[in-house]
Amino acid sequence: MNILELFILAVGLSMDAFSVAVCKGLAMEKVRLPQCAVVGLWFGGFQALMPFVGYLLGRNFEKYITSYDHWIAFILLGIIGANMIREAFSKDGEEEKSASLSVKAMLPMAIATSIDALAVGVTFAFLQVSIVPAVSFIGAVTFLLSFLGVKAGSIFGAKYKSKAELAGGIILILLGVKILLEHLGVL
Repeated sequence: MNILELFILAVGLSMDAFSVAVCKGLAMEKVRLPQCAVVGLWFGGFQALMPFVGYLLGRNFEKYITSYDHWIAFILLGIIGANMIREAFSKDGEEEKSASLSVKAMLPMAIATSIDALAVGVTFAFLQVSIVPAVSFIGAVTFLLSFLGVKAGSIFGAKYKSKAELAGGIILILLGVKILLEHLGVL
């Protein structure tokens, strides 16, 4: 996986966190840089941790499913991407607009927005990705986008939330298709 592909993947994965960060920004009366950094650290940290955990899990099962790994990557990324697209068009399940940055408020959101990264980490094991640089990059991109999302939420509101989720979903599906086509020898 080259740096451009990793960047595109990182942006796609961070769209859920970005959307929630926008909602955090909406809920805050006055957004300050330390608040943006706290949100960025929560989401970026979990977006780096979860693919690492997924990678470790995938490495344990790699020998059993190596001949199917490209299909697994395609299916997982397709499911994650489709779910993000569905959420982009859904009016149900809107995030509660809470300005709290407590552990009780942030931990569930950080986990929820990084579950898809866990599945991507499993695919990293099959693709022989250098995991530490990859997860560090994903975490940094998510930190930056979440940081900016809080600020954007306070300025622009929820206008772009569904568009961000839609873009993230499309990106993940396209990456899954690319991985499948490469392993089938089409690309």
